[in-house]
Amino acid sequence: MATVAEIMSGNLLTVAPSTSVADVVKQMHEREVGAVLVLDGANLVGIFTERDVLHAVAVGHLEGNVEALMSRHPETIDASDTTGHAAAMMIHGGFRHLPVEDGGKLVGIVSIRDLIRHELDDEIPRGA
Repeated sequence: MATVAEIMSGNLLTVAPSTSVADVVKQMHEREVGAVLVLDGANLVGIFTERDVLHAVAVGHLEGNVEALMSRHPETIDASDTTGHAAAMMIHGGFRHLPVEDGGKLVGIVSIRDLIRHELDDEIPRGA
């Protein structure tokens, strides 16, 4: 079974807790990502996802800061853990993105899409 390090994305979108929700949503759109890691210095303090965007729109909080709507202290997974372990964490935790650490240092993020893509090994062509 593959490790998380083999399928994770290392091209992280990170923001500070004080960043406005509107700015974060714009960056998510530009980068075509579903999750942003919120850092206070080098410390992971939260994650802001597409679900949080929906909540922000519903409550009219686009001008507030991301800290108010992010999920605080998200679970993380180690880069050496298996993809099966990542999938189990996501299923049981009810989330679709996991920050990845290596030796306590943030090194990437893995999504449910990454796991499915790996499992299917891109068998089905796009648009089929």
